[in-house]
Amino acid sequence: MADHWAAGINGDEDDDEALRIAIAMSLGQDPEQTRRRGDEGVIDLTGGDDGDGDDDGNAGADGADDGDAGVGVGDGGDTRPPDLPPTSTSAFSALGLDRKKMEEERLARAGKRKASQLDDVQPPPRPIQRPKMANPSNLPSVATPGEKKAKPAELKDTVSSSTTPSRDRLPFPQGVVKKTWAFNQPRHGDDIKIEEVLQKHRLELAVLSSYQWDEEWMLSRIDIARTKLILIAFAADEAQKEEMRSNVPRDRIRFCFPPMQGIGAMHSKLMLLKYDKYMRIVVPTGNLMSFDWGETGTMENMVFIIDLPKFQSAEEREAQTLTPFADELFYFLRAQGLDEKLVASLRNYDFAETGCYRFVHTIPGSHTAEEAWRRTGYCGLGQAVGTLGLSSSDPIELDFVCASLGAVNYSLLAALYYACQGDSGLKEYESRTSGAKGKRDAAVDEAVSTVKRHMRIFFPSRETVLQSKGGRDGAGTICFQAKWWQAATFPRELLRDCRSTRAGVLMHSKVMFIRPHPSATTKSGFAYVGSANLSESAWGRLVRDRTSGKPKLTCRNWECGVLIKVPQEDQGRQKPQLLQQKGQSEGRRHDGFREADDGDVLGAFRGRVPVPMEWPGRSLSSSSAAGEGAMGTPWFYQDG
Repeated sequence: MADHWAAGINGDEDDDEALRIAIAMSLGQDPEQTRRRGDEGVIDLTGGDDGDGDDDGNAGADGADDGDAGVGVGDGGDTRPPDLPPTSTSAFSALGLDRKKMEEERLARAGKRKASQLDDVQPPPRPIQRPKMANPSNLPSVATPGEKKAKPAELKDTVSSSTTPSRDRLPFPQGVVKKTWAFNQPRHGDDIKIEEVLQKHRLELAVLSSYQWDEEWMLSRIDIARTKLILIAFAADEAQKEEMRSNVPRDRIRFCFPPMQGIGAMHSKLMLLKYDKYMRIVVPTGNLMSFDWGETGTMENMVFIIDLPKFQSAEEREAQTLTPFADELFYFLRAQGLDEKLVASLRNYDFAETGCYRFVHTIPGSHTAEEAWRRTGYCGLGQAVGTLGLSSSDPIELDFVCASLGAVNYSLLAALYYACQGDSGLKEYESRTSGAKGKRDAAVDEAVSTVKRHMRIFFPSRETVLQSKGGRDGAGTICFQAKWWQAATFPRELLRDCRSTRAGVLMHSKVMFIRPHPSATTKSGFAYVGSANLSESAWGRLVRDRTSGKPKLTCRNWECGVLIKVPQEDQGRQKPQLLQQKGQSEGRRHDGFREADDGDVLGAFRGRVPVPMEWPGRSLSSSSAAGEGAMGTPWFYQDG
């Protein structure tokens, strides 16, 4: 990757006036007019497993995403869905951009809308959220639902007044976790739209990673005349890589293709967004598809965001000691093959506020070196818990919300449970590989008993899916197979019906809530928000290497996420960074992790990490045993 793409993170030292003029002319614009717009603050052109059904071979797909212009946080639900382009799930086949043609089509659409002046036009039908149903279309010009389409001047004023940070004030300097906005749902200050994440009118460079892409929709949310893109994406072979490269304007869009070790998925979701004075790090649970960001009102996700200020001097930059969060982020990006100069340029930003978070990841392959396997997969999760100061031998309570389930067994669950106690992965590994058979069997029995008492897995039932707003067509990314549910080794007793607190909305979130058991001396908890579902593909498995006889970790997927600590001092009080509106439902006070009078045992997380599901949830194992039939079973993707 050329040096000037790394400079995109550093700044805009690489201005190319000829390129600006050429693109302006291709759009039929006056180059001098575009220069004047640039002088007014517009960024120069050269400035600056899921489907989630990948786990264990379960092929599914995500779907489509959100609206356009609005940036403010409204008090109520939107009343009209926006115009949606039909989703496209091809490998960027539609990214060959004829800028002049695009501009002509945009003006034609704008003229039709202006001529009609109809506020009560019926919206197009919601796109079916299955990959095989998706079709490409022209880029739309989309308004945020429930908000009037702003004129250019009005939009500029709205952006500058409501979201432009002052030099000393950033939108999310301490980090925040929010749910994605959902059409026709009330807003309480705990959700966010894709427009509010991207802030397209000031975005200079974006590094985007996703498992599934709707390129038409994505480009309607990003102005590539202002913003350079680096897309971290999957390609099956060199031929597909070249095809993808040939379909994009190489001066505006480039690709990073992470190495794939055998069968697996490039399932991580990550955004690095560069603005003039700061960089935004975004770790969502959803893909770059419209319905994952609430566009259809049928699906929701969650997202971690933190804004890092840019250092003003080389001395500040050199004096910075990277946090564990930064160390693991850099390690992960280098493993994916992102240009080294671009990764190094991230040091221009102050990572100090990430000190209370941990970046956790899964890197595919066989990790034989101890320093490698200890920092990724569930072993890396355990290391992150330890560096947060949360290691404990006391019991914990673990609630895991997921959108895809693999061929799960108690061995994997025990490894994850112990990792959430700060274990390196060796405790479960040694219970399988060390000592006499009787000793091993006793250790396994103890692990199974512990997991059964202290862990719950949230996954939707068939009834929940069929009664949701999207119905069966809205569940194309909710993946599980009947053969795994019926396996004797599957932990059926742990499954709970996953119902969103937003009526009729399905969840594509991957979240863990970890809290101390009431009998524990430890009083702090934490949450995980990221891309990893509940499967061996997502978290790996520690096995004995046949050559060396030592542990090695085998993983299949690329995954990433963030740990958010909920310390003792935060319990029972609201955190101003996360709660910005009065009267919201997430702001109830609770006495630490002790159960409140209303039975809300997850209350301590509210205000720091939104709790998206109803708790404790109906037991799916009990529902099946009680004769509720197919409606009481988990949702099986192949039965859709």
